[in-house]
Amino acid sequence: MSVFLAAVDDAIGSFERMRALEPALLQAADLVRACLLGGSKLLVCGNGGSAADGADFATEYTCRFTRDRKAYPAINLAACGSLLTAVGNDYGYEQSFSRQVEAFGKPGDVLVALSTSGNSSNIVLALEQARALGVHTVALLGRAGGKCRGLAQVELIVPSEITARIQEGHKFLLHSICEQVEGAL
Repeated sequence: MSVFLAAVDDAIGSFERMRALEPALLQAADLVRACLLGGSKLLVCGNGGSAADGADFATEYTCRFTRDRKAYPAINLAACGSLLTAVGNDYGYEQSFSRQVEAFGKPGDVLVALSTSGNSSNIVLALEQARALGVHTVALLGRAGGKCRGLAQVELIVPSEITARIQEGHKFLLHSICEQVEGAL
């Protein structure tokens, strides 16, 4: 079997196992819907490819997903290089997102945090800061959830050990949340 066909089989298996995430996905969509319709905002964070997926998720609300509609506040916390590097320089990279949650997060907001390993210290601290402020939390994780497991109100843990499959699952789950929310916006 080719590498490509093995990857297809593995992706299909991961997606099949994600069916069990439907209740958590619907709960996450409810949090996002209530947040945006209630006048609050989304905060989204992740590192590397997860930062890119988080940026796309935030854009789906501030710009558009499937149709023209009102813009909603969604902030990608990985977007501002000067802020990330200032916090990293002055406080350490592990506080790169928690400082922003502290600055921007208010009760009623939702933090959506992405980590394929679940072990990123800056994601752990962001989730902890959000909880301390009364910000709702959704974590998209992989593997067994890592250090982030148990820190978020809603967890969507993609059942795979392969980073590429986890990222594919996260992208699908984020778009599925958008599909659930879009009709109410």
